[in-house]
Amino acid sequence: MAGKHSRIRIFSSPAGIVATAAVGVALAVGGTVGAVQLASGSGSDQSGQTAFDLTPTPVASSLTPSSPAPSASASPSVTASPSATRSQQAASRGKERTSSPKPKPTAKKTTAAAKVLESASCGASFYSDGQLTANGESFNPDALTAAHKTLPFNTKVRVTNPANGKSVTVRINDRGPFIDGRCLDLSRAAFASIASVDVGALTVRYEVLG
Repeated sequence: MAGKHSRIRIFSSPAGIVATAAVGVALAVGGTVGAVQLASGSGSDQSGQTAFDLTPTPVASSLTPSSPAPSASASPSVTASPSATRSQQAASRGKERTSSPKPKPTAKKTTAAAKVLESASCGASFYSDGQLTANGESFNPDALTAAHKTLPFNTKVRVTNPANGKSVTVRINDRGPFIDGRCLDLSRAAFASIASVDVGALTVRYEVLG
């Protein structure tokens, strides 16, 4: 620690006093305050000189070293939320409306009408008993079949009841009937589709289909 030195200077002019004050301010800024002591001369001193004590007095610096400020931690960068972008494609409602194509009418498949090879009228009856038909099939009274004396097997015949206009198409798979005035013997199911089985027999119109 530096020792204290006492220095007294005597200024006799106002300019010296101002210079001394400036030195004191400089010392105060530098951390040392000069104690200026104004020593007045004795009443008998005719020179009018003024004495100043410029002994530097150490003072505690008010500028204490500040503790290092904690470095501000870098805050996590805030990522901007993706901004909603509109598609460059125009909205569907902004497009010009076009009429939906109308479905083309599909051509209906028309089955060609069966060709009538032969037609006539005769008596028809039905039967419901039998083991085997003439072509070797097991007789089925519920199938739409019929017996004829001469038509080839599997020939299709359309049988119509003129009294009510009902008709049924049967397949020839047997021979008969062997009663005069009758040309067809229908299965029970085929006969029931055009007339009541209680009738037993009736006159029908038949058409041989090609």
